[in-house]
Parts: sequence; C-alpha cells; structure tokens
Amino acid sequence: MPSEAVTGEDPFNQEPVSILRQPKAVWATAGASVVAFMGIGLVDPILPSIAKGLDATPSQVSLLFTSYFLITAVAMLVTGFVSSRIGGRKTLLAGLALVVVFAALSGTSSSVGELVGFRAGWGLGNALFVSTALAVIVGAAAGGSSAAILLYESALGLGMACGPLLGALLGDASWRYPFFGTAALMAIGFVCITAFLKEQPKPARKTSLLDPVKALGHGGLASVAASAFFYNYAFFTILAFTPFVLDMTPYKSGAVFFAWGLLLAVFSVLVAPRLQQRCGSLKVLGASLVLLAADLVVLGYGSHTTAIVCTIVSGALIGMNNTVYTELALGVSDAPRPVASAGYNFVRWFAAAAAPYLAPKIEEWSDIHIPFVVAAVASVIGAVVVWVRRSALTHEAEELEPKHATEDGVTVFAN
Repeated sequence: MPSEAVTGEDPFNQEPVSILRQPKAVWATAGASVVAFMGIGLVDPILPSIAKGLDATPSQVSLLFTSYFLITAVAMLVTGFVSSRIGGRKTLLAGLALVVVFAALSGTSSSVGELVGFRAGWGLGNALFVSTALAVIVGAAAGGSSAAILLYESALGLGMACGPLLGALLGDASWRYPFFGTAALMAIGFVCITAFLKEQPKPARKTSLLDPVKALGHGGLASVAASAFFYNYAFFTILAFTPFVLDMTPYKSGAVFFAWGLLLAVFSVLVAPRLQQRCGSLKVLGASLVLLAADLVVLGYGSHTTAIVCTIVSGALIGMNNTVYTELALGVSDAPRPVASAGYNFVRWFAAAAAPYLAPKIEEWSDIHIPFVVAAVASVIGAVVVWVRRSALTHEAEELEPKHATEDGVTVFAN
C-alpha cells in the first residue's frame, strides 16, 4: 500500500484528508462491516462449549466454519452479478437481512446439523455484504480510495479482534447467546444503513456469473489466488483448530484471540504499509509466510504456554498477509476490480472451508501435532508460489497501476 494510504491522501489532490472525517453513510457501512467480520471469529472461544452442548465431536463442530466458507466461496460468483443489477445499497441490505435471520436461527439449533445449515445461510448473507462493503465505502468516502481501504482494513481487524471477545462474554452463560447478540447488532447495522446510505451508482457494465472465473485466466491473478489458497489453509487451521488444542474456558480463549485480533489489526493497518514501502510487497509477503510456517510448527510442538504465545503472534503475520494479498488481487490483472476480487476470493475461501474440516480429521488419523505441520507446509507453498511468480507479479502490477488509480471507486471491493 502506498504511504499516502496511512494519511488518507488522495493521489489526485495532494492535500491530506483525515480518514476520521467521513460521511455518516461511510461510518454506518464500516460499523456494520466490523460486526460482519466479528461473525467469523465469534464461535472460536465457544467451539468446545458447542461440542459439549450439542454432543458433537470437534470435527463435526468444525463444520460450522466449513459450511460458512464453502457457501461464501461459491457466493463470490453471485455477488457481482447481484450488485451490478440491484445496486450496492440493496445488496448490502439483502446480505444484512440474511445474516440477521440465520444468526438468530443458529441460536435456536437443537443439533449440530441444524447449526451447520444455518451457518451456511449466514455465509451467504455475509458474502453479499462483505464483498460489496468496500465498494460502497470507496464510493462514499472522503479522501480517495486509499483512505477507504484503510477504513475497511481497520473494520476487518477490529471485527476479527472483537468477535472472539463477544463470543467469550456472551458464551460464558450459554453458547447460544453470541448468535443472538450478532443478530441484534446486524439488525442495528441494517437500520443505520437504511437511514444513512443513499443508493450508489450501478456499474456501467453488468457482471456475469462466469466473469470471475474468466478473470482467473490471467496468470498474475491466478498466481495470487493460488498462493492465497495455501495461505488461507494455514490461517484457518489456526482460527478453527487451535481452540480445541488450547482447551480453555470461553473467557481465556476469548482473551487469547482478542489479543490475536489486535495484532492482526495493528499489523494490517499500520505495520504492513510501512514495511511494503521499505522492502516491497512481495518480499514482505514471502517473509511473512515463511515466518507463519515456523510459528505453526512451534505452536504444534510447544508447551501449552508456547501455543498461546504462538497463536497470538500469528495475528501479526496474518494481518500483514491480508493487506498484501488484498492489494495484489486488486492491482495485478487488467480485469475490473470487482471481477478480479470475486475470482480471487472464490479460490481462497475454498481453503478456509477445507482447513476447519481437515485439521481435526488429520489429528484423528495421526496425532495433534500433524495438523499444524500440514498448515506450515501450506504456508511455505504459498511463499514458493510468490517467489516463482515474483517477476511477473511485480511487472504486471506496476504496469497496471496507472489504470487502476483512475478507476471509478464505486467498482472496487475486496476481502
């Protein structure tokens, strides 16, 4: 990310603009985005409680992530199709409405099968909302696309930090309460967006269902997506499998993942842009992926205290990776940014669906250390893809930068 992203400076107007001076519509969308990202880590501290309450095994409970992200991945082919026809505001509201309904239904589940199914519906709503949120923020924000992306990344980090904390606070009384709490918060977000956000201009060209898949024919974008696939496997092994390994109370587990999320937010928004400016995006990404692999091995074979420390430290590495991957996906190809982002997310979310299911299975087939070794290998493979394709990725991104810098902000979304 360019250095001006930190100050919110518009490349076409050299006067810095504070990212805090934003219209109410931007704050309403960013606030709802925080809650949407909270939903990802919400179940982390209560996974053991859910397993106990519904008499389910760890692998069965991990399907809460698998169903959620599997639907999210497939929905990436649909979100651009929908938003280019009904507009960003209606797409956001549709996504929020689905989350409210299915989050509330999740809290009423009487079996793990019901809960997995409701989480799938929740994933569809979240995909519609999250994939459109940055586009809407960019279209309405003051300070240019750099300030908007910074706001979006801040919302992501804050949501990932607060999700486990909310899950722990509400889940200590009952594993059902976090789901009802999320439904209530998203309902408030629905009201705020209805009140403050005006309809955004529709893209000049309607997106087809196959456009994101066709965009992956570009070598640079396909390379970024492939690398992100292996990285996401490592990422969601930590997020979905580590709570079972730590085997802590909801409060203690929530505190660990709150600290993890804080590091994710700080390194995503503050540290990654400065390291990119000094060292270059690909060097930062490659080094961070290798360090994540080392962290995973130590997490898997270390003591309980070491595992806690490594889990928290991984948040810093994940935060840096998230920022760099987002920018590469948006800038490496000549496809419109919504299409490129949809194709990229379509690939990487499949790994987020696979890891929560495979990690407990691998433990059943071997021992508790091997899932972390597999995740470490996946992270290294992600780094190898970046290294092998480094020349093409760098040159293609540099050549396309002027075109994307002048692109209409309303067409941008990521993550």
